[in-house]
Amino acid sequence: MLAGQDYIAARPLATVVFLALKLGRPLFLEGEAGVGKTEIAKAIAKGLGRRLIRLQCYEGLDAASAVCDWNFAAQMIAIRTAEAGGTADRDALRTELFTEDYLIERPLLAAMRPQPGGAPVLLIDELDRTDEPFEAFLLEALSDFQVTVPELGTIKAPEPPIVILTSNRTREVHDALKRRCLYHWVDYPTFGREMEIVHARAPEATETLSREVVAFVQKLRGEDLFKKPGVAETIDWAKCLLALDVIALSPEVIADTLGAILKYQDDIQKIAGSPAKKLLDEVRAELTPAQ
Repeated sequence: MLAGQDYIAARPLATVVFLALKLGRPLFLEGEAGVGKTEIAKAIAKGLGRRLIRLQCYEGLDAASAVCDWNFAAQMIAIRTAEAGGTADRDALRTELFTEDYLIERPLLAAMRPQPGGAPVLLIDELDRTDEPFEAFLLEALSDFQVTVPELGTIKAPEPPIVILTSNRTREVHDALKRRCLYHWVDYPTFGREMEIVHARAPEATETLSREVVAFVQKLRGEDLFKKPGVAETIDWAKCLLALDVIALSPEVIADTLGAILKYQDDIQKIAGSPAKKLLDEVRAELTPAQ
């Protein structure tokens, strides 16, 4: 199923995805940025024909922001309209204002609602960016697959969503939340698997260019960099080189396109010039026997 969506997964990852779907357990994925954690949720949603609902985590995210909000502008208009018409009964107005008509659903509440085609895929992305109080709230929400809106009461999912949580491990996520999930560490792929990924995502690239791109990026990951390039950067770089009609790497081409694979100026300065040429020479020396 994943391969059908151009997601090339190793057997352990495919197995844990299968088990998460089969057992109805949340799946917790950790790994470096850019190794394909978010793409797994997209591939599952597309493969199953389900709606993908994404909660992008950030510092300061709280339960209210993740569940729902009230449309205050519409509520104020309703209040002004009632006052102008002389029908502003306070108790009746309060009841009318806090109904589904004025509710703005956020990702967690939307994931608890019935969806066409079946339960949605709920992606809780970069959980490590949030704090412990939000983790505690999430633990409760994922235990019973329900959320509480004070004005409306408890809303329970008729069918639990398929939950994927991701973390770049900038901090440790609490054990209690991890125990609710099946766990997998998504690592950088091997040379062979990364070649398969490039073939799937940038099929126009020649075999020679694909091999050089993948081998060079894998060499870069062995360097002392602030941010090592992920698979997403490998794919981006291959597409950039195709857009420039490049058929083989050269020091000049690498210098012109380093910003596709390295995202920090210090890293670019460290690699640009003779270090890049040295890495390319090593890549070509290693690839020559296989060509």
